[in-house]
Amino acid sequence: MPHRLMTADETMHYLHLARTDFDALVRDREIPFEKQGDRFLFRKKEIDTWASRRILGLTEKRLKAYHRQSSAKVAAAALSATTFMERLIATEFIAPHFGAKTRASILRDMVALAEKTERLSSDSKDLLDSLTEREALCSTALAGGIALLHPRHHEPYMFSESFIVLARALHPVHFGAPDGRPTDLFFLICCQDDRLHLHVLARLCCMCQQTPLLEQLRTSSSTAEMREALLAAEHESIRVA
Repeated sequence: MPHRLMTADETMHYLHLARTDFDALVRDREIPFEKQGDRFLFRKKEIDTWASRRILGLTEKRLKAYHRQSSAKVAAAALSATTFMERLIATEFIAPHFGAKTRASILRDMVALAEKTERLSSDSKDLLDSLTEREALCSTALAGGIALLHPRHHEPYMFSESFIVLARALHPVHFGAPDGRPTDLFFLICCQDDRLHLHVLARLCCMCQQTPLLEQLRTSSSTAEMREALLAAEHESIRVA
C-alpha cells in the first residue's frame, strides 16, 4: 500500500484539498509527483510524508482553512463524526507523570503507553520503527512545547481501532521544536485510515493554536481533567472553524 501510485483525483481527495488548491500545488511543484506521458501520478509513500510535514508547518490562517475543508470532506465520506476525541482518547490513555528523559525513551515509552490501550494489533516494534523513521525525516515537535507523534505509514493491520495517547513529561525534552524550546506534551496519533489521520492531525494543531488547551493540560490535576480539556478544546476549534 505505501508504494502504490495514485491519480491526481485520488490524491486530491486523499489530502482533503479543493481542486484549485491542489492544482496550484502541482503547478508550482510544491507536491511530489511523477509524470507518465500526460498523466500526473503520486506515490502514496511520498505523499504521506509530504502531507504530515505540510500540516505541521501551516500558518494559523492556512491551517484553519485546511481544517475547515478536511472537516467537510471527512464528514461527506462518513469517516468520522463531527467530533471524535471522545472515542479516540480515554482517561487511561493519558500519562500525566511521564518519566522519559530522552528522544529515544520518549518514543519507546509512548509505544508502551499505546500497548496499554489494547488497540495495538501488530508487534509494538513495528510501531516503534515507524515512529523512529518519521522522526528521522523531520521532528513532529511544534512551537509551544507539544509534539504530535505519528507513524510514517498507517496500515490497517497495525491497530484494531484508531486511538490517541497523551503524555505529560515531568522533564521537558529537547525534541527538535522550531522555536528551540523543550517539549513536555506528547501526543501519539494512531489511525487506521490515512485520510482520518490527516484530519486528526489538522484538528489537534487547531486545538493547540486556537484554544487554551496547552495551558490547561499542563495545569490539570488529573487524567479526567486533561481529557475534559481535550473535549472542550475540540468543540471550541469546531465552533471557530
